[in-house]
Amino acid sequence: MPRYFFSVHDDRSEIDTEGKELTGHAAARLVATNMASEILREEAYHSKHGEAWYLEVADEAGKIVCHVDVSVTTPSAGD
Repeated sequence: MPRYFFSVHDDRSEIDTEGKELTGHAAARLVATNMASEILREEAYHSKHGEAWYLEVADEAGKIVCHVDVSVTTPSAGD
């Protein structure tokens, strides 16, 4: 099975050097969205306005499979 690496990039990037063996790209995307969701739940009270980060998924060859991009914003008064 192929191995995928899930790295979080923000003000303190966390590079995944271990990875996870998964059945393919679709499974990697599902894991990535679940991981991002978990991070959002854990960090919700610590998020600052305008803060952005992303979770990047790469395969064994280093090719980027997908990004999960997150940005915390507050609508303007007119929205």
